[in-house]
Amino acid sequence: MNRHTRKTLLNVATAVAVATTAVVVFLPAAQAAPGTVTSNVNVRSGPGTNYGVVDTVRRGQQVDVQQCQGSWCYVSKPGPDGWVSATYLAAGGGQPVNPTQPGISFGFNLGPNGPNVNIGIGNPQQPPRPPRPPVIQPLPQPVYDEVCFFDRSNFRGQSFCLAAGDNVRDLREWTDRISSIDNQGGYSVQVCSEPNYRGCRTYTTSASSLNDFDDYIASVRIR
Repeated sequence: MNRHTRKTLLNVATAVAVATTAVVVFLPAAQAAPGTVTSNVNVRSGPGTNYGVVDTVRRGQQVDVQQCQGSWCYVSKPGPDGWVSATYLAAGGGQPVNPTQPGISFGFNLGPNGPNVNIGIGNPQQPPRPPRPPVIQPLPQPVYDEVCFFDRSNFRGQSFCLAAGDNVRDLREWTDRISSIDNQGGYSVQVCSEPNYRGCRTYTTSASSLNDFDDYIASVRIR
């Protein structure tokens, strides 16, 4: 290999390395995206129901979605920020969120094929490829992983939510305040008139009113 050929190849390799580095450095950073809460839901300290509850957001509240991990998204809002299940979020324009890949719904992606680097040296110009037709994904079915309790009938007023497996032996400030239960996931919800699960009744559906258990609940557990 003569000196001129080695120099040409070295220049080509350097150009490829510089172009690739430029793509990595100048990729756009993900920005916060607007979202809307679609149902009363707990805000947790981490991405999962095993993390503690730091706040509760109401249906219709606007939030800024900062990032998504798994089926959870970190939201910023008035009050404590934290993680919310993507099932209870809608993207801009009220579009439903895919709970298996919520980040795509909020624009946290670089495209399906990632960035491309094309460097041609002495090649004839190729005609552009026609755009691929969009792939239409079926809308995901909603997943309800929490049960919410309201202090007024017909799912109105103040509320709090519990996930499957949560147990509260003593509701304390919520004792004798619950008047309706939103149980869209069909969990076995045991409500008891006394602390430590005494004097109980079980609901497996939502209940817009509780009849003789209205304002008469002191402990609950979700199965």
